Amino acid sequence: MIIRKYIALVEEVALEQGQTVTPPIRRAVAACVLLNPFAGRYVEDLAPLIEAGETLGAELAARAVAALGIPGEQVHSFGKAAVVGEGGELEHAAALLHPRMGAPVRTALGKGPALIPSAKKRGGMGTAIDIPLGHKDAAFVRSHFDAIEFRCTDAPMAGEILLCLALTTGGRPLPRIGGLEVKDIVGTDGLR
Repeated sequence: MIIRKYIALVEEVALEQGQTVTPPIRRAVAACVLLNPFAGRYVEDLAPLIEAGETLGAELAARAVAALGIPGEQVHSFGKAAVVGEGGELEHAAALLHPRMGAPVRTALGKGPALIPSAKKRGGMGTAIDIPLGHKDAAFVRSHFDAIEFRCTDAPMAGEILLCLALTTGGRPLPRIGGLEVKDIVGTDGLR
């Protein structure tokens, strides 16, 4: 795969509705813009994108963990997304996101049995995408149901794909709607 560029975004929430968030919650998105080898034509075998998903999953996980400044094992939530330029199709995003991207992300985090929430869409340069977030070890942790918006002003061009991975150090600020709490996670089935 040919990568045009990598991008990293980090936000830290320290105050919400006048309440101090302790510790502050950090959320990072690591993204890359890659050339779509199948833009503008139908191709049956998407194996090169599937293989790229594995390689880029490892790379984006390393970059997002580094941006958070914590060991991978301390990551709480994850999510992934892709925006395919107008010359591509949604299946190109699916090939990157689904068959192999998850395993290297989980390896970088030391765990992560929950499904990695994902989103995909087709769009032009500057298209925003909401990357869904969920707890990496237990999908039923309501405090971690969230999303982070991401966009790149000059991507994706028609023959590109914007691929994103989001990681966090916590759930939403000031959660108070009940449900399974982080301290009660068993973390074996990806659900509870």
